[in-house]
Amino acid sequence: MSNPFESRALSLSGPATDIVAVVPSDTVSFADAALALYVETGGTLHLETVSGHDRTVTVADFSFLPVGTTRVNATGTTATGIHALVLV
Repeated sequence: MSNPFESRALSLSGPATDIVAVVPSDTVSFADAALALYVETGGTLHLETVSGHDRTVTVADFSFLPVGTTRVNATGTTATGIHALVLV
């Protein structure tokens, strides 16, 4: 099978090259900053953006949140099934 990503340079304009399950934590940031988050079960997300801002947003089931994120905090997060879209 051919891989169309094989000779393509990584780009912030997409697409992500992997998706990683997120375990919300008040102290541990992601190994790789996320380009976006995908949420299976909606609720509140308390997150830290790549620019260092602390944000709280409410998302619906099966939502994509296209914001660079370094951490999803456990405190204040009720959404579940959170995944980080990353470039690796």
